[in-house]
Amino acid sequence: MTRVKATVGLLGRFVRALVLSAWQTVTTIVRASGRSGRAPVPAFVRVRFAPMSETGAALLGCMVSLTPGTTTLDIDMAEHELLVHVLDAADIDGLVDGIRRDFEPGLLALFAVEEGA
Repeated sequence: MTRVKATVGLLGRFVRALVLSAWQTVTTIVRASGRSGRAPVPAFVRVRFAPMSETGAALLGCMVSLTPGTTTLDIDMAEHELLVHVLDAADIDGLVDGIRRDFEPGLLALFAVEEGA
């Protein structure tokens, strides 16, 4: 995968994630404000990520934070983990799968490092 192709693909997946996450966040807030609505349950989640450079991990953390409903609080390079605050913990597995599916491939194409390097 060329760097340009990886960058364009990553940008496209990021924009898609922004739109979907914004919609999910709005529906969560509207649902919670209704009379019979369920209040969102916020949570802190550790999200493991593939080995990548500090720049790649920082970009991953920024992309997660820019996605509505999530905020990166810490990046642990030794453990390859993000500490993420989520607005609604109803679908943590979906959140983690989305980060890995939408963001990791492009970031790894641009910022992958060998384990132990």
